[in-house]
Amino acid sequence: MAALPPNPVPVAYQGGTPAVPVWLNKGDNAWQMISATLVGLQSVPGLVILYGSIVKKKWAVNSAFMALYAFAAVVLCWVIWGYKMSFGHKLLPFWGKAGPALGQKYLVNQALLPATTQFYDDGRVETAMVTPFYPMASMVWFQCVFAGITLVILAGSVLGRMSFKAWMAFVPLWLTFCYTVGAFSLWGGGFLFHWGVMDYSGGYVIHLSSGIAGFTAAYWVGPRSKKDRERFPPNNVLLMLAGAGLLWMGWAGFNGGDPYSANVDSSMAVLNTNICAATSLLVWTWLDVIFFKKPSVIGAVQGMITGLVSITPGAGLVQGWAAIVFGILSGSVPWFTMMIVHKRWSLLQHIDDTLGVFHTHAIAGILGGVLTGLFAEPQLCAMFLPVVNSKGGVYGGSGGIQILKQLAGGAFIIGWNLVVTSIICVAINLIVPLRMTEEQLMIGDDAVHGEEAYALWGDGEKYDSTRHGQYSDDTSHNKASIGATQVV
Repeated sequence: MAALPPNPVPVAYQGGTPAVPVWLNKGDNAWQMISATLVGLQSVPGLVILYGSIVKKKWAVNSAFMALYAFAAVVLCWVIWGYKMSFGHKLLPFWGKAGPALGQKYLVNQALLPATTQFYDDGRVETAMVTPFYPMASMVWFQCVFAGITLVILAGSVLGRMSFKAWMAFVPLWLTFCYTVGAFSLWGGGFLFHWGVMDYSGGYVIHLSSGIAGFTAAYWVGPRSKKDRERFPPNNVLLMLAGAGLLWMGWAGFNGGDPYSANVDSSMAVLNTNICAATSLLVWTWLDVIFFKKPSVIGAVQGMITGLVSITPGAGLVQGWAAIVFGILSGSVPWFTMMIVHKRWSLLQHIDDTLGVFHTHAIAGILGGVLTGLFAEPQLCAMFLPVVNSKGGVYGGSGGIQILKQLAGGAFIIGWNLVVTSIICVAINLIVPLRMTEEQLMIGDDAVHGEEAYALWGDGEKYDSTRHGQYSDDTSHNKASIGATQVV
């Protein structure tokens, strides 16, 4: 009998081989990698562009570079020790055991989150361990981009005066001692996860933590220069909109990827995300028109962001009509705290939060968390949450307890980030100043990096220090630039 010819299909496509194991769902894996890419694009180039254009011209390079550096630094820290601290085996009720996620034998096996098995009080399994149908490599990268964007968001609070060297130290320390705690506690199988606190995609882990930590860091770094606080116009509003657009569209991966599957709950999350963002943008703009007589495009972007943030903890857990309610409140409550309360409360005025991250992320994040505890729909909860019979307050029964759980979970994230971020800032300041020198604060990008964002001066006019006597914006400067832009 003649031997059978070899399989003409390349091994990379054959089922049941190491390249295509029986547990692999190609659709889920493709969506997870696409979602991770979309979230990565929110940071690079999304927030890099947004930060570089929404700030005063003399800080464009520094602001964009802080975002870019943070993302790159997080990637390396994440795979060496951060991932397993967030999603590995339990070390403490709020922390996983540190370790690398780099070996082939670890990364090509089926993804699993070992601390996520949910038990009843009598020891029976309530919900099995999270084991998505794709390799660990996809999970590690997906969670990495979330960690990266958290540090990028945080940077928005300290733009325009934090020393870049201090930022280089801050990023790995904050990732290690703050982000991993929130991620394990709420997502990786920590005490808040098993207690049933709802955070679908990072309203607490990402937005509340970055907003509180950014506000705290802004206190320790100190304010921008008096001149910058008085006048800080964006250097390119249209480019800012490009960055904002990447942020909005990228949120499909941000919320749509968190069921760890391309399933119906993922579709609900994506739709709700866009409903809430659009509603919030419109409400913020209407409020600007009603109270300040002018529609502000920067205000519209802020409203868009608060909508995206507030729906994040409940994106796949609430109905479409509830997403509109989220949007109405996320477009009005942070607007009120930013435009009214901030101007009347001396504490908020004293702490210079450059881009208002406290309002757009911390306030919107805790708001979304509480609203999730109110509107989480039972059938949608059953598709995603480890605690059976979870539901929001409007659905009666035990739902009222959920609101208290949401408040308690938020309080833990606020307290931890307030204390630990302060410790990190104080420790760094003992080694390297948190704040730039007065000369750097006066000059900006050229003094810090030897580079400027624009080779042109004014409206299409080449900058000539011998004739103009002014540097970036309206800043006096008496020496020629050494930046690369002078080569152009």
